[in-house]
Amino acid sequence: MIARRDRLEKFVRRRDPRDISRIWAPDPDGDAYVQVPYRSLSRPPISVWEQRAAVARLRESGRDQVDEHALFAMVEQMRQITDTAAATTRKARRQVQRRSAVPAWPVPAPVTLPAGEGDRAADASAQPFEVIEQW
Repeated sequence: MIARRDRLEKFVRRRDPRDISRIWAPDPDGDAYVQVPYRSLSRPPISVWEQRAAVARLRESGRDQVDEHALFAMVEQMRQITDTAAATTRKARRQVQRRSAVPAWPVPAPVTLPAGEGDRAADASAQPFEVIEQW
């Protein structure tokens, strides 16, 4: 197709907005579509939303021209920010849920023994258990 691009008519390219790592172009000799991948297959698939957001952030940072390397670097940076925020948010939410699931520990009232039992408790020595059940 590229070799004959000056002789071909304009044609419609198709893409999946969730994954623009490949597009489909009509085969000039038939009715089928031909899948055309990225120029470099080492790049991760990205969505149209991610591509547009990355270009907008690059433009905000003062870049007039957006090249392939800068675009994918920005997408990777945005993904890391999102992953960190999601993990932090998830962790904080789970900690709050764990704390609210545990009932508040009641403050025990001070124990007062009757007048004669305090002396008897001090005299009694603790005896070890004879049989300990192991599971």
